[in-house]
Amino acid sequence: MRNAKAIYTIWLRDLIRFSRERSRIVGLLGQPLLYLLIVGNGFASSFHLPYAPPGTSYLQFMYPGIIGMSVLFTAVFSGISIVWDREFGFLKEVLVAPVPRWTVAIGKTLGGSTVAMIQAAILLILAPFVGVHLSPQIVPAILGILFLIAFALTSFGIFVASRMQSMEGFQMIMNFLIMPLFFLSGALFPLRGLPAWMGYLMRIDPLTYGVDALRNVLFASGPLRAVFVQFPIHVDLLVVTGMALVLVGAATIGFNRQT
Repeated sequence: MRNAKAIYTIWLRDLIRFSRERSRIVGLLGQPLLYLLIVGNGFASSFHLPYAPPGTSYLQFMYPGIIGMSVLFTAVFSGISIVWDREFGFLKEVLVAPVPRWTVAIGKTLGGSTVAMIQAAILLILAPFVGVHLSPQIVPAILGILFLIAFALTSFGIFVASRMQSMEGFQMIMNFLIMPLFFLSGALFPLRGLPAWMGYLMRIDPLTYGVDALRNVLFASGPLRAVFVQFPIHVDLLVVTGMALVLVGAATIGFNRQT
């Protein structure tokens, strides 16, 4: 009971902090919108999707990838709160609390995952404007996939943050890792027709399967599924779930070594 209360308290703290930081909400929403409206429309005029039926929009293909990008940036950078708390002394107070340290790591992971899921879910209101039909029946499935992706990526951010001593170091490492994860996830271009080396890198990028899972759900019925989707839904979910379990274990171990 005490462990569950500790997890809930850390989770609730992250949600309250997020709700009070309006500039953070605007900033994290601005980047996906910038990619969707400017980059998406720019690519749409010159980018050809192979095997796509007539009338298919590039924005339809890009839309799930932009949602995945929102989850990626929000979830991974949620780990910076650990570095922040360490610098300002709050982390020491948490670590001396009479609860196991793994409860703090799980609470931080759940908090960051919830925030990332909410942030990405806001982008669902753009679906009609990019030609994606969003029925009420598939929204719970989309939210579940978003939370699963966010849980894995937040765990990754916490794992890295537990080894960083400054916010500058964390941001440098994250900027070096995030952009390859995003560009190789299939968010901006399909897996088909690429050089062999790039196709291999995309297949070992775990975010590729998260973005593909979103496309599996968003285009479950209709001709676009055969064009946009790369893997069966069970493969996507298996990879993302496995990634989440491995990373949350690594994050917990890293957090237990905090001093």
